[in-house]
Amino acid sequence: MNRPSLSVRLLATLALFCAGLTAATVRAEDPAATRFQTLLAGYYEDYLALFPVEAAVNGDNDPRYEAAWPNDIGPEHRAQVAALCDRYLGELAQFDRAALSETDQLSYDLLQWNLTLRRDGTRQLFYLTPVNQFSSATLTFAQLGSGASVHPFRTAADYRNFLRRAQGFSTWVDTAIANLREGATRGIVLPRVLVERMLPQLAPLMADDPEKNLFFAPLARLPAGLSPEERVRLTVEYADGLRATVLPAYRRLHAYLQDEYLAQARTTAGLCALPGGREAYAYAIRLQTGTDLAPEAIHELGLREVARIRREMEQVQAQVGYKGTLADFLRYVATDPRFAPFHTEEEVLAGYRAIAGRVLARIPELFNHTPRARFEIRATERFRAESASAEYNAGTADGTRPGVFYVPIPNPAKMRTTRMEDLFLHEAIPGHHFQISLALENTSLPRFRRYDANNAFVEGWALYCESLGPELGLYTDPYQRLGMLLGDMHRAVRLVVDTGLHALGWSREQALRYGAEQEGGGPERQAVEIDRYLACPGQALGYKLGQLKIRELRTLAEQRLGARFDVRAFHDAVLSEGSLPLAIFETHLRAWIDRQAAP
Repeated sequence: MNRPSLSVRLLATLALFCAGLTAATVRAEDPAATRFQTLLAGYYEDYLALFPVEAAVNGDNDPRYEAAWPNDIGPEHRAQVAALCDRYLGELAQFDRAALSETDQLSYDLLQWNLTLRRDGTRQLFYLTPVNQFSSATLTFAQLGSGASVHPFRTAADYRNFLRRAQGFSTWVDTAIANLREGATRGIVLPRVLVERMLPQLAPLMADDPEKNLFFAPLARLPAGLSPEERVRLTVEYADGLRATVLPAYRRLHAYLQDEYLAQARTTAGLCALPGGREAYAYAIRLQTGTDLAPEAIHELGLREVARIRREMEQVQAQVGYKGTLADFLRYVATDPRFAPFHTEEEVLAGYRAIAGRVLARIPELFNHTPRARFEIRATERFRAESASAEYNAGTADGTRPGVFYVPIPNPAKMRTTRMEDLFLHEAIPGHHFQISLALENTSLPRFRRYDANNAFVEGWALYCESLGPELGLYTDPYQRLGMLLGDMHRAVRLVVDTGLHALGWSREQALRYGAEQEGGGPERQAVEIDRYLACPGQALGYKLGQLKIRELRTLAEQRLGARFDVRAFHDAVLSEGSLPLAIFETHLRAWIDRQAAP
């Protein structure tokens, strides 16, 4: 790849810097632009007032928010959200979009999209099924209480703030039980298998055993500087608070799910089996993909992608000389001991750290800008490892909290090597860590854009990064390339299965069989993933739809720019404006390509 000289790159950087100063000066002198920035700042603050936990996620340790837990599934809160959206949509309409700068036009479009979608969400049925085994307030609150997440435990006040936050969570649990009961009377209930998965998750969180319940973990690392008397007093106060509020809340929910709700849970799988389910799924598609695609169109796209990836898998099979069918080959890779060499959790983590070193050595070839944020690799907490997927938790813009790649390792001996390289590229570097951290650190963006996370953009970028393996020195082993294809197949299967379950009336068993046929292994290996799609309709669609859009636009840029195409500049353009819905993102990238192609 031909690179511009250092002097040319410095001049280009200086030009961008001066252009930014000029734009900032013009904006400061433009009353309409100033009013628009005031609107955006006001929206962010009003939003946090309704969703205070997101302040902690964003690294904002504002004391107004640190002791709060919103009852966001209650009627009053949903009415407040709808009113907020209506108010800001009205204020937004008072601006002439065409008169705004390009970046402000993107802010206008994104805010309008978010407000419309969030308002529509208050009318959907999801508040009647507020808990699940994959993404639920019950899990988020436990992560916060572990002391290893976003709630700070640096001072005695932090401990007391968490106990006050627990009061809000206790109210949320009671509202969840009331909503579940209402849903049952209206025929809107969770699949039974999801309830069965939740019960063992809740059990350790309600146990009055400091050795087994992670809520007691912060007591093992009390703040430094406390006197012996203060340490004793805080320990007693905190433990008593947990026993008075947190443990009983989990016990109430567990008892209700086990004694009452489980018998009412349904044997059907997807949303289409519920009253209002088809409308809810159409909303979920808009929310999770940033498109208005029909589920049938997504299903057909998935089938085409599955066929394409199968052909590439067969090429790898021929390369390694394996005789037999593709199903035999995939079964061999899924079961042969050579692909499961680990004995301890630390060995798995060391394997990922070795991949990190290889990737970081090649990053300058593909990226002009890298995050300042620190990065760590950790094992997923044991209480949720059985049902969790590999995931990334963002750090903070000020660097006080690192970005973390969480690896679920319930049994090291069952960890397979073939998916390690592509998973690292996706969840860590340059996937989620680069995209999310660069957005957080981009102080030229309004705050709501720095912290926004459109699913199809975020996950589409991460899946696109899996395809960068050859450019980053990975996939030299054909079995690692097969791992990348298995990852790609996994996301293509999601298009078929998610729409099959929620729009086409597939049973859970049908989805399990289809996944096993395409990905190898038995249907039981698909269970955690299929149940994830049942818990979070539409979320799994964003990966493939986002990846295909980014790859489509890169191909267009390569064709239009020819020898002038610079992959580093392309990646800058993709990541420079934060997370955008796919429709807005495509318009932005096509305009960038047009500017680059101009004489």
